[in-house]
Amino acid sequence: MQSQFDALVQTHPDAADLEFWFARDLQEPLGYVRWENFLTAIKRAIESCKTTGYEVGHHFRGVTKMITLGKGGQREIEDFMLTRYACYLIALFMKSSKSGTVKAISP
Repeated sequence: MQSQFDALVQTHPDAADLEFWFARDLQEPLGYVRWENFLTAIKRAIESCKTTGYEVGHHFRGVTKMITLGKGGQREIEDFMLTRYACYLIALFMKSSKSGTVKAISP
């Protein structure tokens, strides 16, 4: 799992030392089929981030992406840019059947 997680890392074009992950890229490797279910874990992680006093916007950045549909059309979808800490929090709030991934993401 660790190598799969590291393979999905992105770097910010304006700051090469800033690494992040797109939530939609992590959704399936973390065992979620439906975005709506994964979004529940993300929202819990955001609340935890607030509770601990960290700036949510530094760890969970909401973004939109354009995806291509079957007939060539496009539409926007919601996504998040996540820091390693945000990924760790999400892993903590996953369903217990999926919690084996926490070690792979630990900061």
